[in-house]
Amino acid sequence: MLEEFRKFAVRGNVVDMAVGIIIGGAFGTIAKSLVADILSPPLGLLLGNVDFNDLFWVIKTGVTTPPPYVTLADAQSAGAVTINYGVFLNNILSFLLVAVAMFLLVRMINRLQRQEESRAPAPTTKTCPHCATEIPLAAQKCPHCTSVLAAA
Repeated sequence: MLEEFRKFAVRGNVVDMAVGIIIGGAFGTIAKSLVADILSPPLGLLLGNVDFNDLFWVIKTGVTTPPPYVTLADAQSAGAVTINYGVFLNNILSFLLVAVAMFLLVRMINRLQRQEESRAPAPTTKTCPHCATEIPLAAQKCPHCTSVLAAA
């Protein structure tokens, strides 16, 4: 049973999946940092430092302290039942920012990959149309089948 598990664990697709999950977690950390540390501060400045976390509706007042509750933490500490639509709005905004950040990162990575692929060296061989053997581009006669090749 241990031998069978070892074979399963070291198969290529299992290892690739594990590496993908680890890299994905690290990439997610980068995206969250991009949102929290780069995108959110200027956006918060533009919105006038609005904090949606303290937007809530009181469904049932608390038993320890009567309303009004200035912050969500005050309402929750008083035992009030609330609908926290501000937290929901913050989560939606955070998701949208993470999605935009991920899109921009993937777009940048794809652009770099395309640039790298465009720098691929020019081919130095061609295929003989008669015997399908790889031969140098400058060859005028195939060394394998001795066919005369058309000038390029």
